[in-house]
Amino acid sequence: MRSGKMYPDPLHYDHLWPSMQRFAEFLALRYDSLRTRHSYYRQLRLLCEHFGSADPALLTEDQLRAYLLHVKTVRLWKPKTMRQALATAHAFFSEMLDLGRWRVFDEVKTKDPDSLPPVLTREQVRALLQSIRLRRYRTPLKLIYCCGLRLSECLNLTIHDILGSEHKLRIRAGKGGKDRVIPLPAAMLRDLRDYYRFHRHPLLIFPNAGRGDNTPGALARRMHAATSTMPHNSLQRLLVLARRELNLPDATPHTLRHSFATHLIEGGAILHTVQHLLGHTYLNSTEIYLHLTHRSEQQAMRLMAELCADLPR
Repeated sequence: MRSGKMYPDPLHYDHLWPSMQRFAEFLALRYDSLRTRHSYYRQLRLLCEHFGSADPALLTEDQLRAYLLHVKTVRLWKPKTMRQALATAHAFFSEMLDLGRWRVFDEVKTKDPDSLPPVLTREQVRALLQSIRLRRYRTPLKLIYCCGLRLSECLNLTIHDILGSEHKLRIRAGKGGKDRVIPLPAAMLRDLRDYYRFHRHPLLIFPNAGRGDNTPGALARRMHAATSTMPHNSLQRLLVLARRELNLPDATPHTLRHSFATHLIEGGAILHTVQHLLGHTYLNSTEIYLHLTHRSEQQAMRLMAELCADLPR
């Protein structure tokens, strides 16, 4: 069971060409994550379709360069998507087909713009959650904010991940396939227990409610028998509506995660602690939140004032 989109194994796709089947096998040997394998295979399929469903193994470096130029300047792909297309092409042509390192791989620049992620104030977070009237939506969003979870990490939680006696939450297979254990606030634990008592699914914390009669009894029965978790887009669409209603500049599940990290640092949390809570591999991924807080600037101003205080005039 998983939330959001289901990612079938590319090994079982209908391959247009033997080279594409071989690439699916190459990806299966290299990556355990179905999402990663799906993303790489999809990029190869897009390349194939751009040239009229031609066998990608027969494409030349000049054709690949023309394709990358098209998606960058005409389709306006973002740097992250461009990097994925480059990584796919390198894996397919240079590694799998052993055609050497083409010059085009060094020619394409994919630097991200120097922009900071959007963050809500604590008052805006409170107003946002208050605007979510249904508990089955408010509870996962509240958990994302209170524990700094990614959307998939939240929706994939099972009853075995709630370590109630320790007030801990186990996050399984986060980004990069890594597990971590983080604190679970007592108030959030009570919310999760109250919510779980409603549906009592044998495994999932956030089962899919499905469609149909929304009276409490009927809803609880559907959730108890669900075979999948709540879809990603249920919460994403809801936050779009709430954002417009409250006139907020941005509000997504990931905005709540950014806000969690920023508010912790503003409250004095150590950067390495926030790194662990977020599941960041590298500290520089966490350091961006220093730029989103006022605390560091205020501390610097106070120290600078102290340095100047007793100097001769």
